[in-house]
Amino acid sequence: MWFTCEEPSTMGCVEFAATAGSILLLILTLPFSLFWCFKVVQEYERAVIFRLGRLRTGGARGPGIFFVLPCVDSYCKVDLRTVSFDVPPQEALTKDSVTVTVDAVVYYRIQDPLNAVVKVTNYSNSTRLLAMTTLRNILGTRNLAEILSDREAISHAMQTSLDVATDPWGVKVERVEIKDVSLPQQLQRAMAAEAEASREARAKVIAAEGEMKASRALKEASDVINESPAALQLRYLQTLNNISAEKNSTIIFPVPLDLLTPFYRSGTQVI
Repeated sequence: MWFTCEEPSTMGCVEFAATAGSILLLILTLPFSLFWCFKVVQEYERAVIFRLGRLRTGGARGPGIFFVLPCVDSYCKVDLRTVSFDVPPQEALTKDSVTVTVDAVVYYRIQDPLNAVVKVTNYSNSTRLLAMTTLRNILGTRNLAEILSDREAISHAMQTSLDVATDPWGVKVERVEIKDVSLPQQLQRAMAAEAEASREARAKVIAAEGEMKASRALKEASDVINESPAALQLRYLQTLNNISAEKNSTIIFPVPLDLLTPFYRSGTQVI
């Protein structure tokens, strides 16, 4: 049967006698006994009190001063601040049979001090072990591409699973972050070669498309020059201007194209 956080309504004879003896001892040793009866917990702490091994009613005490009876009362302090810990690198097999090593960081806090003390032996160690097994289980349900590209979804799934599992312990998992995903060296080289081949293929396609567009532009330019002979002369003068702008020793003798036209016509008639 699971533990309950309520004190029984009746006390046995031995418990009653022990409590009465503690109160009598407290009275006889006044005022020195007050130094052991009043305890203080900080703002971020709570005290769970046990009387003769039984949990006292009223919930956790604090913050501030609380009173305990000597010899019969014992208490346990619980820190309510957020605690973080690193999940050691876990090596797991993904859904597509790839071995990866993943580590993470978990942030949690105590939201119910009574359950954290009564229902689990060591809530900190239990949460750490559960985080390691949960991370391996979640990695086994994901593909390598999902692990590399969608870390936020993995973190959220791990946080939800941990929060549900640790809720009976009074632990609230606030945040989970995936720190690093390590791949085997052979797999890294294979992925790099695949990415390089993919980039080279895209570069060749882009170069081919550029050549095709350039050839179409040249064809349209030749059609325009063919329709207007003066355009060829203007292009000729523009080329001379570009050459003269450079500092070189090139000597050019411009020959008007009209002088060469009769030779073109005679050559055509001979043919």
